Amino acid sequence: MQDKIINFKVMGDQRGSLIALEENHNVPFDVKRVFYIYGTQGNITRGNHSHYQTKQLLITINGGCQVTLDDGKGNKETYTLNKPNVGILQDELVWGSMHNFSHDCVLMVLADSYYDDKDYIRDYDTFLKAVK
Repeated sequence: MQDKIINFKVMGDQRGSLIALEENHNVPFDVKRVFYIYGTQGNITRGNHSHYQTKQLLITINGGCQVTLDDGKGNKETYTLNKPNVGILQDELVWGSMHNFSHDCVLMVLADSYYDDKDYIRDYDTFLKAVK
């Protein structure tokens, strides 16, 4: 599962830093939805699902967490997200879970589609069947 990490250019000066996110430039899709997760306790796992068609880009804009991606074909990798200039791409038909949240973590997610409950795969065995 290569090419999942996206490094964003940090611009700034003595006043501070800025990161620009631009669809189809450093975000590799049209952005249809943005949401963020915060106030999550460290021992809680979020996600635990896949999407039939949706791609997502996960970025910690504060604090940190770990993201585990599983393609259902024997490739499973855990990434540590703790820098606002680094994102992890979760493709469609990739099982994702977020865990080990710091107390101050704010995880922003950009998606290439609007929310559609029918696009979610919440059962791991169903996910494995869809991948095959």
